[in-house]
Amino acid sequence: MYSLCLDCGATNVRAMVVDEQGVIAGKASQPNATLPGEENPEFHVWDADRIFQQLSECAVQALNGLDADKVRAVTVTTFGVDGALVDAEGRQLYPVISWKCPRTAEVMKHIGKYISQEELDWISGVGAFAFNTIYKLVWLKENRPELLEKAHAWLFISNLLAYKLTGIMATDRTMAGTSQLTDLETGDFSPFILDRLGLRRDLFPPTVDAGEIIGVLTPEAAASIGIPALAGVPVISAGHDTQFAIFGSGADRDQPVLSSGTWEILMARSAQARLTPEDYADGATAEFDAEPGLLNPGLQWLGSGIIEWVKAACFHGETYDTMDAEAALIPPGCDGVTMVPDFLASGNRKGSINGLVLGRTRGHIYRAAMEALTWRLKSRLRRLESVGGFKSEFLILVGGGARNSVWTQMRADILRIPVKVSEVSESTVLGASMFAFAGAGVYSTPEEARDAFGITYRTYMPGPQEAAYENLNH
Repeated sequence: MYSLCLDCGATNVRAMVVDEQGVIAGKASQPNATLPGEENPEFHVWDADRIFQQLSECAVQALNGLDADKVRAVTVTTFGVDGALVDAEGRQLYPVISWKCPRTAEVMKHIGKYISQEELDWISGVGAFAFNTIYKLVWLKENRPELLEKAHAWLFISNLLAYKLTGIMATDRTMAGTSQLTDLETGDFSPFILDRLGLRRDLFPPTVDAGEIIGVLTPEAAASIGIPALAGVPVISAGHDTQFAIFGSGADRDQPVLSSGTWEILMARSAQARLTPEDYADGATAEFDAEPGLLNPGLQWLGSGIIEWVKAACFHGETYDTMDAEAALIPPGCDGVTMVPDFLASGNRKGSINGLVLGRTRGHIYRAAMEALTWRLKSRLRRLESVGGFKSEFLILVGGGARNSVWTQMRADILRIPVKVSEVSESTVLGASMFAFAGAGVYSTPEEARDAFGITYRTYMPGPQEAAYENLNH
């Protein structure tokens, strides 16, 4: 039996076929990228039709050579916050505004004319990030109000794709939890926030928990992804990729997990999230866990997006193996080369590279980027421990950044605790598949599916460079 997971990431879109033992039986990917907005070439939007076409092509390729009749569930996982207004027939009224788009930065600065930031923090628990859904909807309200009046629904991008599969509009709960429009206590959209913004509650379709059936594949959608049209395969709710990476990592409650991708997202699964204004100022947030009733307090910052920039700027055409080999020759502290890793155009602070003199190399810059991000991880882990009231015995690491052994060893050395890397790097896809199999009745619960999958780790212990890092002043 198989689960087909459609995974839309910021860098790649992928389809993966997972069997009931957690083995990836087939996979395919294509690059993903934003497009410039019509109003301004510096705006960033996603082409949802193109993404769906790419995911369909990937699904057909991933299923090639496999028995498609054995697919018992399809699920979709994506990055958070992004979505689009649609009419009653599901036609988009405006492109999907990307989290990369700078247009919402000004909206966030002036959100106080609708609702105070303190009220938003207290009710939603979600940190104030300019890419949050709330600021996209306010931008549309202020710049394209006729679209909000015409709109039948707002669909998060995972649900936009699920609608193309099923013809049914729904709201993945884990996506709603990234919007800054929900109530941390009730687990639903906040009437108070919506009223202050002048947004209708019925703009958001019924909420579905992870593992619930959204609908079944339409014949047209089934044909497009290479599944027999008469199979009646259910599409199971997943949603925000981070929540499924955490679950798929095998993390228990109060166990920190770092999902290392374009963004570094450090979270724990907790029954509560008590955040102070100081926590929010440090980038803290709280989202809905994939399991109802649990929350994910955490912090996030731009991660591999900076590493990708270094690669493009300094290592033209080179592989990461070459980059890592050069970085490994540089001592801790990078001979005085340091980086301030604040590279978001919408941020209040700006990034910098310091300490460059003749004789320093691109390897120094690359290692300085990894060190800067790891020191940031250390400070954020202390913050998370304070919010969650626990002390970390080890860190679980998942995501693309886990494949970088130089960086992973650096994390163990600087954090001074073991770092456990899942032997299977696709924790997001596996986590979503656990919920998909449970939703399809293959397993009774996602936890039962996780036990059947089995999770093993490769552990990095603090090494000889731990002492060198301890002497550095950070």
